[in-house]
Amino acid sequence: MTDLTSSGDSKNGAQGDGALSDDIAFMRAALSLARRAGSHDEVPVGAVIVKNGQVVGQGFNQPVGSHDPSAHAEICALRDAGQTLENYRLPGCTLYVTIEPCTMCLGAIIHARIERLVFGAAEPRYGAVSSGQRLLENGVYNHELEVSSGILADEASALMKQFFRQRRDRRVGKEPAPEAGSGSQ
Repeated sequence: MTDLTSSGDSKNGAQGDGALSDDIAFMRAALSLARRAGSHDEVPVGAVIVKNGQVVGQGFNQPVGSHDPSAHAEICALRDAGQTLENYRLPGCTLYVTIEPCTMCLGAIIHARIERLVFGAAEPRYGAVSSGQRLLENGVYNHELEVSSGILADEASALMKQFFRQRRDRRVGKEPAPEAGSGSQ
């Protein structure tokens, strides 16, 4: 796994400057989608799927609003890319997501045959890649997934912290809840 700092500097020199600048640009698109999720009072996670330098799928967290526990950013992006490419398999694609995927999302990423996963911040409680369960380390999957992490991690982490801080403040009456569809974050 390639670990990259939030400033975009490679810790192990595994990626060239062109690929790294692409990673940063696509992660910025995922961060924009994460902000969109937050504006809908959903946990701010965003994802984009890229093939041959083009976005073919995108999604943001929406399980609450859609009444669908599987509507995580990654799943929504996989569904969108599948429709775009007219295939449930997505070989040659890179999935960019702001937060480390959970078990459900990692399973879907593997089943879709995503070639490369790039995530921003680690998810210490529910992350299934490099935190928590570390599912890729057990070697039982029939698909090898290249993983890079830490791209714009500080920004992704800050979005999550801000969201949960605002949620806690609302619970104790410090701040009113945002109006539905207000787009404030």
